Amino acid sequence: MNFSAKASPWWTPSVHADRRPFLIGRNAIQAALRGFFAREDFIEVDTAVLQVSPGNEAHLHAFATQAITTDGQTAPFYLHTSPEFACKKLLAAGEQRISCFAHVYRNRERGPLHHPEFTMLEWYRAGESYESLMMDCVRILALAAETVKTSMLAYRGAKSDPFAGPERISVAGAFERHAGIDLLASVADDGSTDRDHLAAELRRVGMRVADDDGWADLFSRVLVEKVEPHLGFGRITILDEYPVSEAALARPSARDPRVAERFELYACGVELANGFGELTNAGEQRRRFEIEMAEKARIYGETYPVDEDFLSALSLMPEASGIALGFDRLVMLATGASRIDQVLWAPVAEYGR
Repeated sequence: MNFSAKASPWWTPSVHADRRPFLIGRNAIQAALRGFFAREDFIEVDTAVLQVSPGNEAHLHAFATQAITTDGQTAPFYLHTSPEFACKKLLAAGEQRISCFAHVYRNRERGPLHHPEFTMLEWYRAGESYESLMMDCVRILALAAETVKTSMLAYRGAKSDPFAGPERISVAGAFERHAGIDLLASVADDGSTDRDHLAAELRRVGMRVADDDGWADLFSRVLVEKVEPHLGFGRITILDEYPVSEAALARPSARDPRVAERFELYACGVELANGFGELTNAGEQRRRFEIEMAEKARIYGETYPVDEDFLSALSLMPEASGIALGFDRLVMLATGASRIDQVLWAPVAEYGR
């Protein structure tokens, strides 16, 4: 983010007056969603921000801190990047339907759609398919729009009708449609990937390939440059069935072992939510975490510890589906805000000047 232009602080009365309608809309949407979950028999939970592991995905970056005991010993902790691990422990404890509005923290992220501290809305349904989460999303987006009395979600001139039926397309289908690339030809039945095959596909359609690009780098390039710019325009898009290697916390699909029960929700080209049919195999989860941390070490030169309690809890966790939705982004699209800091009551101080 470019901090060179000096703007008046958010607490300046004139700036606050401009932001206040978005903030009042935020409160109204949050109240409406709490009512939605209450009617669906969800229990709202609250999770600790300090965790022994902030998550084990290669491209998620955490804020680190340390605890000091009464005898002066120190222990590393992190501000969580998601309440996911804690929520799944609650499922293991016996909860069936839970929701959570959590302040979460991600480093290396700041811009019109990103903020180092933001609100994640997560909810979980034990014993229910991940398709049930898709239906939740459709209802939630319509409810948000109704609450602030708008007929369209909007972002920077783009519009999406939350009352129209959503488009649902697989990742492989989207790669074929928008990039002319056969994605799954580079994925084996055991989920392993063929970097050279995918690189050849990118070169064939005129996309750049660097010598040190891994399969995941190439996948992300196509997704960002060719696919995402077409998602969620006119109506909501559900992008479904990610390759297993791109779904570290999701179970493989019963239909095709090369893909996982993972979907993302888009409106106006903006990613709003990420949902899973949850993986409950602790051994497989550990293996995926190790792969992710090896990739993180390769790219960023650091890793995060594994939450052993989380892996132990998976042995008790029932089959479930769960989803994380960027609440601030939903408020942006429903109220017509152009920047995430317009919908945050008290944004994080600027840094990096």
